[in-house]
Amino acid sequence: MDIIGNRTFVEIAGDKTHELPPLLVSEAHPRGRRLEKVMTMATELVESESLIPIATAAAQDELELERRRYELALQFSEQYLGLKSHWQWGDAVLEWIRQCETTFELRTELRNLLRPDVWPHAGRTSFITLLDDKQIDTGGVDLHKAIGLRLAFRQLPPLGYCSDQFLIYLNNSVANSAFDTWARMSPDPMSCLPPERFEVQVVRM
Repeated sequence: MDIIGNRTFVEIAGDKTHELPPLLVSEAHPRGRRLEKVMTMATELVESESLIPIATAAAQDELELERRRYELALQFSEQYLGLKSHWQWGDAVLEWIRQCETTFELRTELRNLLRPDVWPHAGRTSFITLLDDKQIDTGGVDLHKAIGLRLAFRQLPPLGYCSDQFLIYLNNSVANSAFDTWARMSPDPMSCLPPERFEVQVVRM
Protein backbone atom coordinates (compact mmCIF):
# COMPACT_ATOMS: atom_id res chain seq x y z
CA MET A 1 0.00 0.00 0.00
CA ASP A 2 1.15 3.54 -0.79
CA ILE A 3 0.22 6.19 1.76
CA ILE A 4 0.01 9.80 0.59
CA GLY A 5 -1.17 12.29 3.17
CA ASN A 6 -4.15 10.71 4.94
CA ARG A 7 -5.05 8.47 1.98
CA THR A 8 -4.03 4.91 1.24
CA PHE A 9 -3.62 3.76 -2.36
CA VAL A 10 -3.55 0.18 -3.58
CA GLU A 11 -0.39 -1.08 -5.26
CA ILE A 12 -0.71 -2.36 -8.83
CA ALA A 13 1.99 -4.55 -10.33
CA GLY A 14 3.93 -3.14 -13.28
CA ASP A 15 3.66 0.33 -14.75
CA LYS A 16 0.86 -0.25 -17.27
CA THR A 17 -1.98 2.24 -17.53
CA HIS A 18 -5.31 0.41 -17.45
CA GLU A 19 -8.20 1.58 -19.62
CA LEU A 20 -11.54 1.26 -17.87
CA PRO A 21 -14.90 0.92 -19.65
CA PRO A 22 -16.28 4.26 -20.91
CA LEU A 23 -18.69 6.09 -18.64
CA LEU A 24 -21.80 6.51 -20.81
CA VAL A 25 -23.96 9.41 -19.68
CA SER A 26 -27.35 10.21 -21.16
CA GLU A 27 -27.78 13.97 -21.30
CA ALA A 28 -30.96 14.41 -23.31
CA HIS A 29 -32.12 17.99 -22.84
CA PRO A 30 -35.88 18.45 -23.19
CA ARG A 31 -36.98 20.62 -26.08
CA GLY A 32 -40.25 21.66 -27.61
CA ARG A 33 -43.11 19.41 -26.55
CA ARG A 34 -41.13 17.67 -23.79
CA LEU A 35 -40.19 20.96 -22.17
CA GLU A 36 -43.76 22.16 -22.57
CA LYS A 37 -44.98 18.98 -20.88
CA VAL A 38 -42.65 19.57 -17.91
CA MET A 39 -43.97 23.11 -17.55
CA THR A 40 -47.56 21.87 -17.77
CA MET A 41 -46.97 19.31 -15.02
CA ALA A 42 -45.21 21.94 -12.91
CA THR A 43 -48.21 24.24 -13.31
CA GLU A 44 -50.51 21.40 -12.21
CA LEU A 45 -48.28 20.93 -9.16
CA VAL A 46 -48.65 24.61 -8.26
CA GLU A 47 -52.43 24.29 -8.51
CA SER A 48 -52.75 20.97 -6.67
CA GLU A 49 -50.59 22.05 -3.74
CA SER A 50 -52.54 25.32 -3.38
CA LEU A 51 -49.28 27.23 -3.14
CA ILE A 52 -50.98 30.58 -3.59
CA PRO A 53 -53.30 31.18 -0.59
CA ILE A 54 -56.94 31.89 -1.41
CA ALA A 55 -56.88 35.16 0.52
CA THR A 56 -53.85 36.33 -1.43
CA ALA A 57 -55.40 35.22 -4.71
CA ALA A 58 -58.58 37.17 -3.99
CA ALA A 59 -56.60 40.35 -3.33
CA GLN A 60 -54.66 40.25 -6.61
CA ASP A 61 -55.66 40.71 -10.21
CA GLU A 62 -55.62 37.78 -12.60
CA LEU A 63 -52.53 38.98 -14.48
CA GLU A 64 -50.47 39.08 -11.27
CA LEU A 65 -51.73 35.62 -10.28
CA GLU A 66 -50.72 34.21 -13.65
CA ARG A 67 -47.26 35.73 -13.25
CA ARG A 68 -46.83 34.13 -9.82
CA ARG A 69 -48.07 30.76 -11.08
CA TYR A 70 -45.67 30.93 -14.01
CA GLU A 71 -42.69 31.81 -11.79
CA LEU A 72 -43.45 28.94 -9.42
CA ALA A 73 -43.95 26.49 -12.28
CA LEU A 74 -40.68 27.63 -13.87
CA GLN A 75 -38.86 27.16 -10.56
CA PHE A 76 -40.25 23.63 -10.14
CA SER A 77 -39.38 22.80 -13.75
CA GLU A 78 -35.77 23.89 -13.23
CA GLN A 79 -35.54 21.92 -9.98
CA TYR A 80 -36.93 18.80 -11.63
CA LEU A 81 -34.65 19.03 -14.67
CA GLY A 82 -31.69 19.38 -12.29
CA LEU A 83 -32.99 16.34 -10.39
CA LYS A 84 -33.25 14.43 -13.67
CA SER A 85 -29.71 15.35 -14.70
CA HIS A 86 -28.32 14.15 -11.36
CA TRP A 87 -30.30 10.90 -11.49
CA GLN A 88 -29.07 10.16 -15.02
CA TRP A 89 -25.47 10.66 -13.93
CA GLY A 90 -26.03 8.43 -10.88
CA ASP A 91 -27.55 5.72 -13.05
CA ALA A 92 -24.63 5.94 -15.49
CA VAL A 93 -22.00 5.79 -12.73
CA LEU A 94 -23.53 2.73 -11.03
CA GLU A 95 -23.65 0.93 -14.37
CA TRP A 96 -20.05 1.98 -15.00
CA ILE A 97 -19.01 0.57 -11.61
CA ARG A 98 -20.67 -2.73 -12.53
CA GLN A 99 -18.69 -2.83 -15.77
CA CYS A 100 -15.49 -1.93 -13.92
CA GLU A 101 -16.05 -4.83 -11.52
CA THR A 102 -16.28 -7.16 -14.51
CA THR A 103 -13.12 -5.65 -16.02
CA PHE A 104 -11.21 -6.12 -12.75
CA GLU A 105 -12.32 -9.75 -12.57
CA LEU A 106 -10.99 -10.43 -16.08
CA ARG A 107 -7.53 -8.92 -15.51
CA THR A 108 -5.06 -10.85 -13.37
CA GLU A 109 -3.22 -7.76 -12.10
CA LEU A 110 -6.48 -6.11 -11.00
CA ARG A 111 -8.48 -9.10 -9.78
CA ASN A 112 -7.37 -8.93 -6.15
CA LEU A 113 -7.91 -5.20 -5.74
CA LEU A 114 -11.64 -5.47 -5.07
CA ARG A 115 -12.70 -7.21 -1.90
CA PRO A 116 -14.96 -10.16 -2.68
CA ASP A 117 -16.99 -9.80 0.53
CA VAL A 118 -18.70 -6.64 -0.70
CA TRP A 119 -22.11 -6.98 -2.29
CA PRO A 120 -21.86 -5.87 -5.95
CA HIS A 121 -21.81 -2.08 -6.30
CA ALA A 122 -22.33 -1.39 -2.61
CA GLY A 123 -19.42 0.31 -0.95
CA ARG A 124 -17.42 0.77 -4.16
CA THR A 125 -16.64 4.36 -3.21
CA SER A 126 -13.08 3.92 -4.47
CA PHE A 127 -14.47 4.30 -7.99
CA ILE A 128 -16.20 7.56 -7.06
CA THR A 129 -12.96 8.82 -5.54
CA LEU A 130 -11.19 7.84 -8.76
CA LEU A 131 -13.64 9.93 -10.81
CA ASP A 132 -13.02 12.86 -8.45
CA ASP A 133 -9.25 12.42 -8.73
CA LYS A 134 -9.48 12.31 -12.52
CA GLN A 135 -11.42 15.60 -12.36
CA ILE A 136 -13.98 14.49 -14.91
CA ASP A 137 -16.31 17.19 -16.19
CA THR A 138 -19.79 16.52 -14.84
CA GLY A 139 -21.30 19.80 -16.01
CA GLY A 140 -21.96 20.89 -12.45
CA VAL A 141 -23.47 17.59 -11.28
CA ASP A 142 -22.54 16.57 -7.72
CA LEU A 143 -21.62 12.89 -8.01
CA HIS A 144 -22.48 12.13 -4.39
CA LYS A 145 -25.97 13.57 -4.82
CA ALA A 146 -26.32 11.87 -8.22
CA ILE A 147 -25.52 8.43 -6.85
CA GLY A 148 -27.65 9.01 -3.78
CA LEU A 149 -30.67 9.83 -5.95
CA ARG A 150 -30.09 6.73 -8.10
CA LEU A 151 -29.83 4.59 -4.96
CA ALA A 152 -33.06 6.09 -3.63
CA PHE A 153 -34.99 5.77 -6.91
CA ARG A 154 -34.61 2.80 -9.22
CA GLN A 155 -36.49 4.83 -11.80
CA LEU A 156 -36.75 8.60 -11.88
CA PRO A 157 -40.16 9.57 -10.46
CA PRO A 158 -42.30 11.73 -12.79
CA LEU A 159 -42.67 15.36 -11.84
CA GLY A 160 -46.31 14.71 -10.92
CA TYR A 161 -45.16 12.35 -8.16
CA CYS A 162 -42.88 14.95 -6.56
CA SER A 163 -44.14 17.34 -3.92
CA ASP A 164 -43.05 20.95 -3.83
CA GLN A 165 -41.36 20.21 -0.49
CA PHE A 166 -39.26 17.45 -2.05
CA LEU A 167 -38.23 19.56 -5.03
CA ILE A 168 -37.23 22.59 -2.97
CA TYR A 169 -36.08 21.26 0.41
CA LEU A 170 -35.82 17.49 0.67
CA ASN A 171 -34.10 16.07 -2.41
CA ASN A 172 -30.59 17.09 -1.26
CA SER A 173 -30.99 15.55 2.19
CA VAL A 174 -32.51 12.34 0.76
CA ALA A 175 -29.70 12.01 -1.79
CA ASN A 176 -26.89 12.76 0.65
CA SER A 177 -28.28 10.37 3.26
CA ALA A 178 -28.54 7.58 0.69
CA PHE A 179 -24.98 8.15 -0.51
CA ASP A 180 -23.55 8.29 3.02
CA THR A 181 -25.27 5.01 3.94
CA TRP A 182 -23.95 3.39 0.75
CA ALA A 183 -20.43 4.71 1.35
CA ARG A 184 -20.35 3.32 4.91
CA MET A 185 -20.73 -0.17 3.47
CA SER A 186 -17.10 0.03 2.32
CA PRO A 187 -15.10 -2.19 4.70
CA ASP A 188 -12.14 -0.56 6.43
CA PRO A 189 -9.42 0.09 5.54
CA MET A 190 -10.62 2.04 2.53
CA SER A 191 -7.97 2.09 -0.21
CA CYS A 192 -8.01 4.41 -3.21
CA LEU A 193 -7.21 3.55 -6.80
CA PRO A 194 -4.14 5.47 -8.09
CA PRO A 195 -5.55 7.84 -10.75
CA GLU A 196 -2.35 7.84 -12.83
CA ARG A 197 -2.76 4.11 -13.47
CA PHE A 198 -6.26 4.33 -14.97
CA GLU A 199 -7.81 5.91 -18.03
CA VAL A 200 -11.46 6.99 -17.79
CA GLN A 201 -13.38 8.30 -20.79
CA VAL A 202 -16.76 10.00 -20.42
CA VAL A 203 -19.08 9.65 -23.41
CA ARG A 204 -22.11 11.91 -23.45
CA MET A 205 -25.02 10.55 -25.44
